[in-house]
Amino acid sequence: MRAILAISLALAVSGCTVVDLDASGNPIMPKDPHAKPGYSNQTPQQIAEASWQSRVLDVAQQHALSWADMETKSSTVKAGGSESVFVRASGTVAALDESNSRERILTLTLNGKPVRVSIGPVIRSNALRDAAGFRFEEFTNQVQYAQLTRALNRHAVQQLPKVDASWVGKPVQALLAVEMGHGTVNDVMAVELKSGEAP
Repeated sequence: MRAILAISLALAVSGCTVVDLDASGNPIMPKDPHAKPGYSNQTPQQIAEASWQSRVLDVAQQHALSWADMETKSSTVKAGGSESVFVRASGTVAALDESNSRERILTLTLNGKPVRVSIGPVIRSNALRDAAGFRFEEFTNQVQYAQLTRALNRHAVQQLPKVDASWVGKPVQALLAVEMGHGTVNDVMAVELKSGEAP
């Protein structure tokens, strides 16, 4: 009986995995290779920073539309609905509205039309989150999903150059997140801005 118990104990011990401990003495558990991707253990700011390149810049690089193509695509959006996309555009800075220092607006002339672009520091739009393809199912709850919007928008603003009155009248290259309605543009926010002509 003792021999069987000893063998069973030996088998049990040999099947154990040694795990490292973190600074607090808690075990660092390896990631489950079969787990679905999720963000339950990250703050919205951590998600925004960690996913900026892969979920925002890389997606924009692959899928950004021209302003003209975005306008055409907006006609396919269902009435009452909305869709968000990335747009790369070249234009001229027509004006900078700093009357509300928290929600500054840069007016760009794109394809001969004035377009109001939010440059922050506070941006009230879901366009970036939705254009990047984040889905509600990836998050713990509605609160975390909403907080991600703010975190992504803050992170985008932090990447922008300092925009002041000296930009007015100059050419600009822009990566924008645009929320479209049926044949309309609802929200536009800057993701990247570069003063000067395209190379």
